Amino acid sequence: MKFTHLIEINDPLLPLVDLLTREQLWLGLVLRAKAPKLFVPYLDGCSITAHSGSGFSRELQYGDLVIRDEVTLTPGHSVHYAIPQQKDIAPSSLTMTIEEPQPDLFFVRFSYEDSQHEEEGSVDAFYNEFRHSAYQEADIDTVRLIRQMAQDGELH
Repeated sequence: MKFTHLIEINDPLLPLVDLLTREQLWLGLVLRAKAPKLFVPYLDGCSITAHSGSGFSRELQYGDLVIRDEVTLTPGHSVHYAIPQQKDIAPSSLTMTIEEPQPDLFFVRFSYEDSQHEEEGSVDAFYNEFRHSAYQEADIDTVRLIRQMAQDGELH
């Protein structure tokens, strides 16, 4: 399954909405990786288990379920999450990429991929439509929280 969508960050047609800088947006995306409980209320815990030159490894706890993943940071540009195969969990990934088609006009592209194959009209395709909707809502919430943190002076 592959799913990608864009969220516009700075809309020039909405002058009452504070513009985010690239730095604020970047710091917010990194914060989502380093402190995911701020963004995922049903997450019970997160610990960073190792650091590398380009990112870190984490363990995420959802009740009794522990998921290990790798986060790779491309400074100012993208955050990539890779979940390797674990017990009943298939490998998957998420990449959040900052795009700037014009100066100060930012978008974040959210790209999800997993190893599940789906055939059009299948039960898996039906459930993936629900997943796509849930991913999109979570990503909209992520941007909303980053915007709120920037307004509150928490991203510097």
